[in-house]
This record gives sequence, C-alpha cells and structure tokens, in this order.
Amino acid sequence: MSVSVEVTPIPRLSSLLTGGVLSSSCPSRVVLDHVTSKWGVLVLVALSERTLRWGELRKVVEGISEKMLASTLRTLEQDGLVDRDAQPTIPPRVDYSLTPLGRELTDHMLPLMGWIMANAEGILQGERRP
Repeated sequence: MSVSVEVTPIPRLSSLLTGGVLSSSCPSRVVLDHVTSKWGVLVLVALSERTLRWGELRKVVEGISEKMLASTLRTLEQDGLVDRDAQPTIPPRVDYSLTPLGRELTDHMLPLMGWIMANAEGILQGERRP
C-alpha cells in the first residue's frame, strides 16, 4: 500500500517572474502588504497557537493601539485569514481565530519568524557571518 503525500514546492524566482509577482500591478502586492505589515505579522503569530479575545490580543501583541488592532483584524478578516466570532452576550464576546487559509499562511511564517528571532540581535549589531 502506498501513501500519497502532497508536497508544496518552493517557488523559484523564474516562476515568480512568470506570474508577474514583481510587477507593480500584481495583486499579490496588496496581500503581501497586509500579511507582512508589522502588526499583521504579529497578530497572525499571536493567533497561531489558539483563539484569542480582543483584550487577550492587546496584551499578547504588546504596543499595538486599539485603532491599529481593529484595523489589522478587519483587514485580515476581509482577506479571509482571520475569523471573527461575535457572541450575542452582555458584555459582548468576540473571539478571533485563524481560518484554514490563515493557518496555512502561519505554517509558512513561523519558521521565518524563528529565523528572524534567532538572528535579529546580530543583524542589529551589525555582525557579519562568514
């Protein structure tokens, strides 16, 4: 019995150029802007572990203003990456979680964030590796 495993190939520059991703009119630039904004990345990373309420997100993503959190969540929800579940309770309860598409995205983002964390201090100090 054989088991089929789906492997997503890593795109090479030539395939990205063929798709026009470096073109100023490519729609991927809008999504890239939403996903890789400072707050977009941090909100997605915060939601990668579990569902969070508004106040929990404000605590986990240190330094984000209410206005920026609202804007970032709205954008990520419109992009289909974050799900907003509003409960009709008093006081209102709103939970935020990743959609399947958002989960797939964070599966790719977390290794990059790990690399950034491991190398940030050295990069900021101007260290060069051989």
